[in-house]
Amino acid sequence: MRFLSRRLVMPNDLNYANSLFGGRALEWIDEEAAIYAICQLETNCLVTKHIGEISFESAAMQGDVVEFGLETKKVGSTSITITCLVRNKVTKKTICLADDIVFVQVDPQTRKPIPHGKTYQGLMNQSDG
Repeated sequence: MRFLSRRLVMPNDLNYANSLFGGRALEWIDEEAAIYAICQLETNCLVTKHIGEISFESAAMQGDVVEFGLETKKVGSTSITITCLVRNKVTKKTICLADDIVFVQVDPQTRKPIPHGKTYQGLMNQSDG
């Protein structure tokens, strides 16, 4: 798993218990996973189709730096499935894990799924992501 991005937990990211609001974490996960998928498939004509199980394991507090680890789990003819691990940059403690995040490439005009032409093995051989 490659950790490609970081965020600083700010006051406006907190819930009533003064820890990272789950909804903000999900927003960040969707955005980070989308950027990763765009880079992997070399297109920005993607939509989020599905986000599977999300497990929150520990809190992130104001001032914490969180980092996002992303990896390709599966590649379909029109889709890519990604796993995202969010952890504390300093302690390496897992904050949450989002599994089975599916993005689908769509035609810009019709918004219907179209093949992206990539394979799992081909993506694993790419040097950057």
